[in-house]
This record gives sequence, C-alpha cells and structure tokens, in this order.
Amino acid sequence: MLIDASDYPPLKQPAQQWGAAAKSAAVAGATPKQRIAVLSSYSRSLTNFRLELLRRLVEAGHSVVAVGPEQDEEVVNQLAGIGVEFVQTSMARTGLNPLTDLATLWSYWRLLRTRKIDVVIPYTMKPIVYGGIAARLAGVKRRYFLVTGLGHVYSDAASKRWLGRRVKQISILLYRLALKGAGGVFAYNRADTADIASCGLMSDLRDLTLVPGSGVDLDHYAFSQPPVGRPVFLLIARLLKDKGIIEYAEAARLVRQQYPEAEFRLLGQYDPSPAAISADTMAGWVKDGSLTYLGETTDVRPHLAECSVFVLPSYYREGIPRSILEAMSTGRAIVTTDLPGCDETVRDGVNGYLVEPRNARQLAEVLCRFLKAPSLVAEMGLRSRELAQSKFDVHAVNKLLLDRMALL
Repeated sequence: MLIDASDYPPLKQPAQQWGAAAKSAAVAGATPKQRIAVLSSYSRSLTNFRLELLRRLVEAGHSVVAVGPEQDEEVVNQLAGIGVEFVQTSMARTGLNPLTDLATLWSYWRLLRTRKIDVVIPYTMKPIVYGGIAARLAGVKRRYFLVTGLGHVYSDAASKRWLGRRVKQISILLYRLALKGAGGVFAYNRADTADIASCGLMSDLRDLTLVPGSGVDLDHYAFSQPPVGRPVFLLIARLLKDKGIIEYAEAARLVRQQYPEAEFRLLGQYDPSPAAISADTMAGWVKDGSLTYLGETTDVRPHLAECSVFVLPSYYREGIPRSILEAMSTGRAIVTTDLPGCDETVRDGVNGYLVEPRNARQLAEVLCRFLKAPSLVAEMGLRSRELAQSKFDVHAVNKLLLDRMALL
C-alpha cells in the first residue's frame, strides 16, 4: 500500500520538530559553514544513492567528507568532481566479529576527532551504530541518522528463531546507544518508524521523521516508452537469496512453460554474504534458459529502458528500494512483495502488483497478466512515473532532509 502524501511531512515547509543543535543553528540566522561527514557501509552507494544529497550540501557551502570501506577510484573521482572528499575507513559489511566492529568504531572516532567534524550523517546499520557511538565519544553535537531499513533481524521471520531474537536484543541496545541525543532520525517506511518507537530505539520521538526513501532523480532516470515486442522482465539487485532471486528464477521457469518468448533478465553483483547466490546456481539458471544474467554495471538506465516490467520479489527488510524508484521514474510497471518498504512503491492494480513473499507460483501468475494483457505494460508504467513525480522526487526529499537538519 502506497503512503499518501498526507502521511509524510510537507515537502516544501520548514520543519516543526528539530533537534536542539539544529534549532540553535536556525535561530542564529543563516546556516554557517559546517564540516560534515556522511558515513556509508558501501562506498559505491555514495554515488549511486547519495550523490544529489552530497551535491546539495556542497552547494549550501559546507565542507563534506564521504566515508566508505572500499577504495573505489571511480567513486573517488566522481565525488571529487562535485567537491566532496572521500575517506576510507575500516569496516566489514557483514558479520558480527566484535574485534572487527571495534576497529570500525575506532576508525570513525579518529576520523571525527582529527577532522573536527561538526555534523555526522550515517546511513545503514553499521555506520549508524558505530558512527553514532563514535560521534558521541568524539563530541560531535549534531548527529542525524538515515534509517534506510532496519534489516532482516526486525522481520517476523527472524523473531521466530532464538538466534534472531538474541541478535535483535543486541541491535536494540546498540541503536539506543547510537541514537541517544540525536538531532534527527529519518526512517524510510512506516514499519521502521513503528519499530523504532515500540523498541525504544530513540529517547525523543519528536525527532523522528518519516521520509519517502532516498528519492530518485527524475531527469537522470528519464521516462521512456516500454519496448514493443518480446516481453522482457528485469530484476536488479545484489545477488542475495533475500532479494527473492530464487523465486524469480522459479517463476521464470513456470512462465516460460506457457510463454516461451518471455525473457527474464537479472542484473547485479555477486555478494560475499553467506546468503548469496552462488556462481554455480546462476550458471544452472542460465543453462536451462530460465534467466539471462547481465553481470553488473555502473549505469542501469539502458537496461531499464529495454525492459517491459520491473520485478523485485524481495523478502529482505527494505527501506524503500532505490531500484524500484529508478524503474518507476523510467516508467515501468512494478511487481514486488507486500512487505515493508516494497509495499510503499505500488498501488496494487494501478502501477503494478504486490505478491506474497517466497511464493514463486503466485509471482508467476501475476507476471502472466502482462503477457495476457500487454496493454498493462504501458498503462501501469505511466502510473509509476506519475507516482515517482508526486512522491519520490530526489530534490524535494533532499530539501526536506536538509531543512530538518537546518543545513540549508
């Protein structure tokens, strides 16, 4: 179910609830130049998902450092092109090794102290937890957190397992330490705002704001008419089981039994996670004709332009999936799961369909609707573009964020 505009704070009005540090800055008049650190768990996400936010901070006159664990020269150069310095820090994206995580905490603390950072903006779990704690220890007064998704540990499935419950308890403690005294916490979906409140992750809920994801650049991901002819379905995601890739492959096999002309494409990089899809599994799908694997790319736009329908059968605890927003902006019908984050991008039967997670047969049945009624492809694609324009414009989202942070 898509969030109505009334469920979000007004995008063009100043914030009514700020943290104390932000209020003080606003009272002082024009926002002075700040030294800002944006902390990520994956360096490429800085350019894939945060480039416009970083650009807006620089345009507002601030000195910005972008922090990530991988030294990616393409990322470094792209950030330098907009006036942002990249700094590499120690972090293991996956795993719970306490020594590794302590090294991450130390790395953040040293960076924040030596750079005399005024404002820290972490996103995703490890940067939020260890960046938030490090910022408190380093005396950074203004701390703003982008909760892009609380993750699988907060899902109902994880709560049914003993280990899942223990990990959740630990994460709650860490979040409370990190978010204490936050100037603002920005959650991407209603389920996460509810969990933040019910689990007591932050002390003052007046500083909790629901925002419509990271937004999407409507010009960069320009509208295009879907191709005519052979139907092409596309999934873009890291190659993780939780992204619904196994269900996608099984649905492809079922659909192609009735419609052998349908093509199912998969674009995304292999992941080091234990929950990753193996190269051998992928090779099997390609060999039997279920999937066409496209590898990975730094520019998804040509692939979006070539597809008829975008599919993300994820059961990962998403924020609001950026891949779906990009497909919506391009003007593609969406098929995704009826789960937090994903469900906020689709009006069922209007710009796409919502399906049950882990249900390949239902997914196949829904995908067949586009093959039985090809006019749905263009009709729903147009509705997707309209929703992207009205709710997910990156410039409106960034203005909301930076207004609330008093950084404009």
